[in-house]
Amino acid sequence: MSLPTDDQTRRRTLFWLAATAIVLLLGIGLRYPWPADEPRFAQVAREMVESGQWLFPTRGGEPYPDKPPVFMWLTALAFALTGQLKIAFLLPSALAAFGTLLLVHDIGRRLWNREVALAAALVLVLTPQFLLQGKTGQIDALVCFWITLGCYGLLRHFFLGPQWRWYFIACAGMGMGIITKGVGFLPLLMLLPLALWVRGPGAAGTPVWRWRLLAGGLVMGFIALLWLGPMLWQVHSIGSDTMVAYRNDLLFRQTGERFVNAWHHVKPWHYFFTQAIPTVWFPLVVLLLVFFKPLVALLREDRRARVLLAWVGLVLLFFSLSSGKREVYMLPALPMLALVVGVLWTRVRGSVAAARTGLFFQGFLVLLALAITGLGAVLQASPEKLLRKAPDYAELIGTLPVPLIAMGLTLLVVLVLVRRRDLLERLAAATLTVWVFVALMVWPRVDPHRTPQEMMEQVEQKLPPQSELALLYFKEQFLLFSHRPLTHFSYLAPLEEQERNAWVWMHEAPNRFLLVPTDAELSCFDVSKTVSLGEAHRREWVLFGADSMRAGCEPPGKARRYVYRPDVRGVLP
Repeated sequence: MSLPTDDQTRRRTLFWLAATAIVLLLGIGLRYPWPADEPRFAQVAREMVESGQWLFPTRGGEPYPDKPPVFMWLTALAFALTGQLKIAFLLPSALAAFGTLLLVHDIGRRLWNREVALAAALVLVLTPQFLLQGKTGQIDALVCFWITLGCYGLLRHFFLGPQWRWYFIACAGMGMGIITKGVGFLPLLMLLPLALWVRGPGAAGTPVWRWRLLAGGLVMGFIALLWLGPMLWQVHSIGSDTMVAYRNDLLFRQTGERFVNAWHHVKPWHYFFTQAIPTVWFPLVVLLLVFFKPLVALLREDRRARVLLAWVGLVLLFFSLSSGKREVYMLPALPMLALVVGVLWTRVRGSVAAARTGLFFQGFLVLLALAITGLGAVLQASPEKLLRKAPDYAELIGTLPVPLIAMGLTLLVVLVLVRRRDLLERLAAATLTVWVFVALMVWPRVDPHRTPQEMMEQVEQKLPPQSELALLYFKEQFLLFSHRPLTHFSYLAPLEEQERNAWVWMHEAPNRFLLVPTDAELSCFDVSKTVSLGEAHRREWVLFGADSMRAGCEPPGKARRYVYRPDVRGVLP
């Protein structure tokens, strides 16, 4: 098997980078934010632009303490520049994912060679989690970029250095990661394997371990204080209970307390290894298992791969220590693992085992394409069985046969065209092909079923023009699709406190209505006197009017009331 020349590798690299960039951008502007996280971040960014208040993120006018503001800042900036929230909420993740891809390719080229760099980039592209996060309006693709930048700078300094400029850029990236999601310090864990296996001078013959490494902490702290400083000063100056609660919730409850005593997404300690990795990091697991012996040999011979894989293990161990676990927590470890797999693949791709693995995956992809085509054909010819099982999605199911058939047939054609290519290129081609159809044909058809747009339009039809509307036990997507001012009674308050404040609000003036899901257990309102609006997000929603109020209601422990007045320009069609 002849090895490709540098020019050939360079051309292939440019093609795959360009193809990935196009796929990351495809579909932007064709759908609205979807729950659970996208509407929250989009709404917070929208309020920043509408109110001019960028220091304290707000959700429906109430301070939002769950995350630091960097991701919302970038989304708000994109909204301010484009004027379209459907475009703005996806741009930061797409750009961050592509930035991560470039960093992985560049450090792979510098530490090894162009073939390793291309292989590592392809591994990222073909891993389901990477493009999924790059095409969603969540915070994780951005924090992955900052953490990858931190790793990139450390690797350049310790293996190719000393390169103090890149070391301090790494620390700055970690600082940005901290004020993006709090875990931006994770590249510091790489100092442990670096201390074990990189003790001598760097590539330039000068020591890389100097006392000035400690100055990196100052850089990291300075970057974090660019937001923390003004925020803490303003909280101290204002001194209200709301702002003090915001500070304490953000800095303590959502960080240390959430890690030590998680109240959401509680999973067993082995969750990442037994459930998450085999699914969202497929087919990396297969490659690592098939080529386990070559992997052990690689780790024995190459300290660069040893450092990277040790860091991946430390990151997974760190998140495993917390009882709260989600698949997205693993994402920052994926780029460095992709480098290790890239090095491994360039060593084994000419072997008999690699050829057999290629045949296995080729067969798997063909079966997948046939399954997608067959599902579309069944839905087209006789959808009755599926409609009986999911009658609420009849309209959606009726729109999917053509995209599924087109996706499956196109995937078969692509597999024929790339059948002689390297396995990683075949897998990447299949992945990008599927994402083209998902972004352009599937997601736009699913969109009406993932937003409350139709229900909020019903609200406008049923309510008098001058009436007022409040929300109880709500989600952020209702704020996104409201045509009128909305009142709520603190997203963070217990339901009973929200209900009591809502009763007081409705008692104060006539012509006020309350939008509530039917699964909310209420005591101050008569649930038999409501107007049904149908279902949104698997819950039925109803309107309470003045006639549904009971004669009395226990007073709230604390008066809480927030009014959000939306500017629908650039949000609603």
